[in-house]
Amino acid sequence: MTDNAVVAEGLVKHFGDVHALDGIDLTVARGQVVGLLGPNGAGKTTTVRILSTLLQPTAGRAEVAGFDVVRQPDQVRRAIGLTGQYAAVDEYLTGRENLRMFGDLYHLSPRYVKERSAELLEWFELTEAADRPAKTYSGGMRRRLDLAASLVAQPSILFLDEPTTGLDPRSRLGLWGVISNLVEQGTTVLLTTQYLEEADQLAQDIVVIDHGAVIAHGTAEQLKDQIGGDRLEVSVADPARVGDAIAALGGIGGGAVAEESRISMPVSGGSTVLVDAVRALDAQGIEVTDLLLRRPTLDDVFLALTGHAAEDDTPAPATGRGRRKDGAA
Repeated sequence: MTDNAVVAEGLVKHFGDVHALDGIDLTVARGQVVGLLGPNGAGKTTTVRILSTLLQPTAGRAEVAGFDVVRQPDQVRRAIGLTGQYAAVDEYLTGRENLRMFGDLYHLSPRYVKERSAELLEWFELTEAADRPAKTYSGGMRRRLDLAASLVAQPSILFLDEPTTGLDPRSRLGLWGVISNLVEQGTTVLLTTQYLEEADQLAQDIVVIDHGAVIAHGTAEQLKDQIGGDRLEVSVADPARVGDAIAALGGIGGGAVAEESRISMPVSGGSTVLVDAVRALDAQGIEVTDLLLRRPTLDDVFLALTGHAAEDDTPAPATGRGRRKDGAA
């Protein structure tokens, strides 16, 4: 047993002329949530499919739970649970029957599966719907049932491939709570997502990928610090005094950008900057309608790193590499 649940080195995957992965390095420590963050087509699903033994890499190597994903796929599959982008449940079976089916696939004892199913149904708040066909479930209920199914065998490592895709905000928050509870109980999670707030909320470590390559790695705060820390944003009542306001704030920071009556500038020093800004603007008789200090978000980070938003799916610039939807095979 090593301290790392997942280790990938130089993963490459080609689908003909399309380069889905171009040398991914990834490490997930045991008991940690690592967010694999990127837009559609970045290579997130391809990475998960290789780590879960559903695809073989063109080059590179990976170990999951200490087992090589190519040479020891059976051992890897015994250690992991997998939830894909779409709920993999049989809509004609009841919730309870779906869990029983997964238990049979793992060759678990009927008694264990019965007890484990009851436990999971209660945990995921599906007990009342347990004996209804899954086709009567809402989208959020199906996702919870799918996640419950991946936990029947109590895997130590869980791969969640965009688990909240298509869910409403309430269902998404509920699933975040479930994932947090799993981690508290010792489960290791690799979470792929294009929702930046999801990675910010759940992941202790974030790997940002784009066009099949890692472009940044660190905690959410470390990634935010890469693009300059805090920003002071000021709206002045009189647009004609924007220049005066920028001059008044010159002692606080530089690099101010103005758009109509709003000024934005990178600063350091924390909340004391607000006090200094108020004093400087008041001294010049400049009336302010809004004043705030904003930490950069992961949206800002991704835009700064890639030049496009995380959920953007515009074609890649011509680089000699193909571009494909994430998950193409």
